[in-house]
Amino acid sequence: MKSLGRHILVEFSNCNAQVLNDAQAVEEAMITAAKTAGATVINSTFHHFSPWGISGVVVIQESHLAIHTWPEYKYAAVDLFTCGESVDPWVCFEHLKQIFQANYSAMELNRGSLHLIKKSEFIPQATRHEPSPIHDPSVERSVWFTDKDENQALSLRYNGEVLFNEVSPFQQVRIFKTHAYGKMLAINNMIMCTERDEYHYHEMITHPIMQMHGNAKNVLVIGGGDGGTIREIFKYDVEKVTMVEIDDAVIRASKQHLPTVASEFNNPKLNLIVGDGIQFVKDAAPNSFDVIIVDGSDPVGPAKGLFTAEFYGNCRRALKDGGALITQGESPMFHEETFMELNKCLKGIFGREQTHTMLFHATTYPSGMWSLQMGVKGQAHPVKNFNADRARQFASAKKLKYYNHELHTAAFSLPTFVRNMLGESV
Repeated sequence: MKSLGRHILVEFSNCNAQVLNDAQAVEEAMITAAKTAGATVINSTFHHFSPWGISGVVVIQESHLAIHTWPEYKYAAVDLFTCGESVDPWVCFEHLKQIFQANYSAMELNRGSLHLIKKSEFIPQATRHEPSPIHDPSVERSVWFTDKDENQALSLRYNGEVLFNEVSPFQQVRIFKTHAYGKMLAINNMIMCTERDEYHYHEMITHPIMQMHGNAKNVLVIGGGDGGTIREIFKYDVEKVTMVEIDDAVIRASKQHLPTVASEFNNPKLNLIVGDGIQFVKDAAPNSFDVIIVDGSDPVGPAKGLFTAEFYGNCRRALKDGGALITQGESPMFHEETFMELNKCLKGIFGREQTHTMLFHATTYPSGMWSLQMGVKGQAHPVKNFNADRARQFASAKKLKYYNHELHTAAFSLPTFVRNMLGESV
C-alpha cells in the first residue's frame, strides 16, 4: 500500500426510508458489511434519534464504519475507513448499497500517504504482541430503542437483537432484550411493558378498581394482549373474565417471550376473543359487566377508537349498576392534550363526581408519570368507600410488588398543576 489506510466517503440517496429509520436494521447492515469484507468487529454503538434518524459506528480491528441517516430525505452519509491491506472498504460499500436500495456517490481517500510521512524510530515503552481480546459473541452491541414524540423521548439500550418482529394488519409488534429492564414489548415504536417494571402498570390498572368494587365477578378487558392485567384479575375470586384483543401477534409475542406476564392465558375462567374490542362493547348487552378495564396503547392505530365518547358511552351501558370502568389515561406531562380530553369525555358520560384520576410511577413510559382514569356507574367512591384493611391483607397475601392500601389512597391525591389542568378545585 502507498498509504496507512483507505477512506471511502459515501452519500447514499433515494434509499429505503423505512430501513434508514430502523436502528436494528442499520446496525445489522453495518456489522454484516464489515464481516463480509473480512474485518474483525469489536463493538458497535447505534442510537435512534427523535423524531427519526440513526447515528452509529462499528469499531473494527482495522478501524471503523460510521453512518448517519436522514430518513425524511432518504439519505445516509457513510464513512468507511480501513487500515492495512486485509480489508477492502468497497466490499462494505457494495453490501450497504444493496441493503439501503440506494443510489450513491462516493470518493476514496488515501489516509497517511507514505510519500508525505515517514516512519519514525519511536518505540513505545509498552508494546502489545496481540490485539485486544475479542469475546464471543464478538460484537459488544450498543443499540438504543427510543419512544418519542416530536419534542421528547425515552431511550433504552438493548443488545441489538429483535426477538420477535411482526407487522400485523394492525401494527408492528416487537420484543427486545434490553440491558436494564429485561425483555420489552414495543408496539409501533412505543414501549408497552418491560419485565422489570410491568407490575407498576398492571397492578395499578387492576387493584384499585377491583378493591373499590369489592365483589366483581364478571370482568371485561379491552386490549391487554401482554396478559399482565388478566394475571392480576385472576388473583380475585372472579367467575369470568372476557378479554378482547384485536391483535393475535401481541398475544403470541407475549406468550413466547414474556411468560411471567402472560401466565394466565390458559385459565379456564378466561374467555379470550381475538377481535375488535370497540365493536364488542357496541354489541354487548346492557348491564353485563361488573368492571371494564381498557388496557390499550396510545391513541394511534387500532387504539385510536378507544379515546372516543361513543366507545365510553357504550362501556357505561354495558356496565351493571354499581359497576366501574378504568382506562389508561396517558401522561399529563407527555400527552397533556389527550389526558385532558379523555378526562372531559369521561366526566360527560359518567358525571363529574363519578370520574376519578390516579397517578403512578411508570419508569419506562415517557416522563415517568402516568395516569389511570376511572368512571363509576353509581355512587361508589374509590377513596371514601375504600376498605383499607381488606386491601392491606390482600396485597400482603398476594405478594403484590407495587400496589398497597396506602398507595391506593395516595394515587388519587393529585398535584396542584394536574388539578388545574382538569379544572378541579384544590
